[in-house]
Formats: sequence, C-alpha cells, structure tokens
Amino acid sequence: MASDPQPSTLYIVATPIGNLGDMTYRAVQILQTVDWIAAEDTRHTGKLLQAYEIKTPQLSYHEHNRRSRGPELVERLQQGAAIALVSDAGVPGISDPGHELVRNCWEAGLRVVPIPGVSAVTTALSAAGISPDRFLFEGFLPSKSKARRAAIAALKPSCAPSSSMNPPTACGTAWRT
Repeated sequence: MASDPQPSTLYIVATPIGNLGDMTYRAVQILQTVDWIAAEDTRHTGKLLQAYEIKTPQLSYHEHNRRSRGPELVERLQQGAAIALVSDAGVPGISDPGHELVRNCWEAGLRVVPIPGVSAVTTALSAAGISPDRFLFEGFLPSKSKARRAAIAALKPSCAPSSSMNPPTACGTAWRT
C-alpha cells in the first residue's frame, strides 16, 4: 500500500476525466495526506474532494497565476511541505501549466512523484482499433480555423495516428480542414 507522503515532494496526481469512479485508490490516499493540493480550478477540484471526503486545503495554480504561485509552491516544498498537483481532468502537465511547476521543482532539486491514473489520450487510443505502437499527441489545436488547418497540415507527413485535445464544443469539427 501507499506510504505517507514524503516531505518536500510534489505529487502529480491524475484525476478522472468525467466519471468520478475512475479515481484511483492511491490518488485518494495521496490527496488525503499531503499538506496542500494545488488545483487548476479549486471549485472543480472541490467537487472531487467532497465526493471522496478529502479535507486537504487547496491553493489555485493555473495559467493566470502560474508566475506568482509557482515560486510560492516551490518555497513551500523547500520548507518541507508535501503538495499534490491536480488538473481539472486527467494528468497535470498535459495541456496545462503544470509542466512549468514540475520543471521549477526539478531545477530546485525537489522530488517529483507521478501518481498514475486516467489519461484521455491512451484511453481513446485503446478503443480506436488502431495499432498503438506509435502515435502523435498534438495537445490543444488552435481555435482559429486557419491556424488549426496549418497545425493539421504539419502532421499529415507522419504515418502515425494523431490525437489532439479538444473542448467538447469542437468535437467532430476540430480535424476538418
């Protein structure tokens, strides 16, 4: 079983993509026992924490405060805190600013531990019926159609299947050129 969180450690905790039942036991344990949870959206994460009766305090960490909050989180870690980083859905650092915090932690000599869980890319790939030996992940495609067409055109020379992140409103239209 999982041990208590280690001091001065950032835990990268995957959260459910849509079904709260997809949360892993280990992820719940970590979220219950760290000192702080750095959340992309504390309101959204609050619903997850409430569902699992997790009382750990949250701090926001997102695109708009990453430059000020990132150094604060690194300082808390250097002072011995254990912090879990979560995104709204899936694995932090994939199409959100979590990767910057992870890089800052590595540069500061801090420990970073991933807690595996749901991944939209590999979940979709597993049900696509195509060979998973090799694939490309593009992240979020540009919202403007001209820039989106250019991004897709750059992928066409590859023989590998491609995947991108898209908001629900763009599903079914994002790859049309």
